[in-house]
Amino acid sequence: MNDKLDKSAEPPRDAATLVALLAAVSDSDQHTQRSLAGRLDVALGLANALLKRCVSKGLIKIQSAPARRYAYYLTPKGFAEKSRLVAEYLESSLNFFRHARGQYEELFVELAGRGISRIAIAGSGELAEIAMLSASATGISVQAVIAPGRNISHFHGHAVVADLAAALAQGAEAVVVADSNAPQTIFDRLCAAMPTDRVLAPRLLHVTLPAVTRKEIAA
Repeated sequence: MNDKLDKSAEPPRDAATLVALLAAVSDSDQHTQRSLAGRLDVALGLANALLKRCVSKGLIKIQSAPARRYAYYLTPKGFAEKSRLVAEYLESSLNFFRHARGQYEELFVELAGRGISRIAIAGSGELAEIAMLSASATGISVQAVIAPGRNISHFHGHAVVADLAAALAQGAEAVVVADSNAPQTIFDRLCAAMPTDRVLAPRLLHVTLPAVTRKEIAA
């Protein structure tokens, strides 16, 4: 099913983080490393490393400020690099969106051909949103969104449930993985709890069938 996958991947997260850092510094010089880390939602050490990299490349300039603080400024080179990175990231994001939507539509067409029309989506991020758009375009009904730990009742109009059992109770006949953080772990857990032909993931997530299932197919 998904044991041979292409090399498609979502836009690099470090590129997005760098764009966010340059944008934050261009918005205001009243930042500390801790406030920048909070805005970027990264560890303080990573924010420090990114700042040092930008300074070494001449993108950001640091000046001393009162009370042992520092002010961060974008250099002309930094402004130019921010514009270039934003354009590059937007292009890669758009390409990723098109590619991901196409792969999800392929999965849903396959399910419809097998008489399956009601699914659950495992994930509640941007990839799940793309999967929902693809489902709508192919006549597949999303019965539930499996998102353990999310303190919300609905995600884009679909009921959020904590586990597979709750999704099946909502009428889901199959589950599609749409989580880029731990796709293999999620895929394996689902395959252990239901028939593997009812668990699908797009090629871009690079998941492989569980070892036991691969042996069964080979036999």
